[in-house]
Amino acid sequence: MSFRIGFDVGGTFTDFVLQSASGELHTGKRLTTYPDPSLACLEGLDELIARAGVAWTDLAQAVHGTTLGSNIVIERKGKNVALLTTRGFRDVLIIGREKRYQVYDLQIEPPAPLIPRRLIREIPERILYDGSVLLPLDEAETRRVVRDLAAQGITTIAVCLLHSYVNPVHEERVAQIVTEEAPDIAVTTSHEVSPTFREYERTSTTVVNAYVMTAVREYLRNLQQAMAERGSRARLFVMQSSGGIATAEAMQRYPVRMIESGPAAGALMAGVYGELTGHRDLIAFDMGGTTAKLALIEKGKPFTAATFELHKVGFAAGSGIPMNIQAIDLVEIGAGGGSLARTSMGVIAVGPESAGSTPGPACYGRGGREPTVTDADLVLGYLNPDYFAGGAMKLDVDAARRAIEERVARPLGLSLAEAAWGIHQIVNTNMELATRVVSIERGRDPRDLTFIAFGGAGPVHGCRLAQALGIPRVILPAAAGVTAAIGLLAAEVKFDVARTYVRKLEDVDLAYLNRIFAEMEAQAVEVIRESAVTGEATLARSADARYLGQGFELNVPLALGALGPKELARLRQGFDDAYAARYGYANPKEPVEVVNWKLTALGAGPTVALPKYEPKAGGNAAKGSRRAYFPERGGFIDCPVYDRYRLGPGMELSGPAVIEERESTTVLPPGCVARVDDYATLLVKVEPAR
Repeated sequence: MSFRIGFDVGGTFTDFVLQSASGELHTGKRLTTYPDPSLACLEGLDELIARAGVAWTDLAQAVHGTTLGSNIVIERKGKNVALLTTRGFRDVLIIGREKRYQVYDLQIEPPAPLIPRRLIREIPERILYDGSVLLPLDEAETRRVVRDLAAQGITTIAVCLLHSYVNPVHEERVAQIVTEEAPDIAVTTSHEVSPTFREYERTSTTVVNAYVMTAVREYLRNLQQAMAERGSRARLFVMQSSGGIATAEAMQRYPVRMIESGPAAGALMAGVYGELTGHRDLIAFDMGGTTAKLALIEKGKPFTAATFELHKVGFAAGSGIPMNIQAIDLVEIGAGGGSLARTSMGVIAVGPESAGSTPGPACYGRGGREPTVTDADLVLGYLNPDYFAGGAMKLDVDAARRAIEERVARPLGLSLAEAAWGIHQIVNTNMELATRVVSIERGRDPRDLTFIAFGGAGPVHGCRLAQALGIPRVILPAAAGVTAAIGLLAAEVKFDVARTYVRKLEDVDLAYLNRIFAEMEAQAVEVIRESAVTGEATLARSADARYLGQGFELNVPLALGALGPKELARLRQGFDDAYAARYGYANPKEPVEVVNWKLTALGAGPTVALPKYEPKAGGNAAKGSRRAYFPERGGFIDCPVYDRYRLGPGMELSGPAVIEERESTTVLPPGCVARVDDYATLLVKVEPAR
């Protein structure tokens, strides 16, 4: 029998899922190991495979989600990376967009370039906007610069030359020269990574790809080798930021595409649960140990963006590092179970700093002394100290109490319960603000949507958050703590390609356009075929269009096949419709200009099949009760506790209640009623907070 595995590395925990051909799921969690997260991956997989009673040789596919790429960028851990650019354009990364992302804040700083100026070198050459060569490449100077960088110990070179998205001939030659002069240096070119216009974003994307390339390549190769040594013949795939998967080999060439690898899988799986429960418009809420991620799901699909900014400041556009990659539009904040609580200016503050897995929250007993959200939830009685992660970890209640008492309660003159509840409420408020970003700022009223909460800490806070937002329905999937890992198995093989060709619709050269689409199709299908996908790849086309003179575009679907005047006319109509839907009006007489032409290739593979749930036979679902804090009921009360594995389809539970499972804990506040469906999902009706 063949099995599929998914494993997702988070800041605190690494999650695992193994699925048989019949749909049976086996799950596991393990603390993430630093500095090498692959250790936890391999140890957790060894344990899971043994517990499931299978062998490494039985694995047919492995899908991996990881925060490695984003962590390298955020923590500035990339080393020995240089940039070659056109003479006169050395400071593109430093100048950026010359915009203040907060107009009235005099203290803001733009994101610092990943590559220091001394390692940004100019090359004499110039290609014009139409692809014609104004100044031929100075090969002698290029060789001198490459030799100089090699002598300085550079291991990776990014090449981004002006207008190479139209004519890459100079970039291709520079890459050849790098290989000839310094064969050990890895090289990445902008026409392969981001063949689209806007110099700052294109250069930034290429630099990020180069910045993480060495570490990602080493990590994935070592992981593949270790799995092969254990007998695995499974092909290793990696989740991309766009929600599709690609082979580890492809991601070694395009690591920028996996910057938001792990969080994307959770949003993808949220759409699957929405389809199963009949709620296709959702807010996905993934709260782990280090961060909380939120995404808007419309018609069963996560909202995606053509560009992505990493490490934004306060959700402000222009404050992060931009990348021209397709990505699920996520809002990520430092609000997880491990987020540190402290006093600040006489009040409680939580996050964005996290205790991570080392040392972890105070209650983990691994040396942590700072109080965290998990410590507060434990003190409030929401977590079972003897059943955390299914009993694999024992939590130290006294250590949690001491940390909160010493660092929060005593300095602010609060009782222990007040301090713990304050921490719980503050982190909920932080997440409430982030939820409004992905709903109200996207033009959606959260009260018209359904809330789906997952991640290790998501079901603890999800119902409270929905109450505050006035959201009437909450979905709490089974095994919520490993939902992102399950989502890895729900992803299709996917590859996105884009090309810039700026023309008014009436001036488009159809022969040229059909030729570049053929080139994009060949590139995308090649990646799909590398994934050993059987059958034909599914293609989709689109275009980024705008009214002439505008600076931003809307994406519009485009027909497949040979493009002619009729297809362009339909594109024009589609743009006017999309513009009217977005802004409330359209101007059919205004000329339309297309900027980018895009193609997506999908390769169908095995899909995740969730089996219908059969509760454990015998015994009562009620496990007893424990003291838990609910201010609506006056503070600590005897709260009923239930075993999730003994809840049968159709059962209803009313809050206050606590429901325990291995991967997470669900807290039902007063005013919430949960019904169990056929997949063991809890469908919760929520009364808004008064």
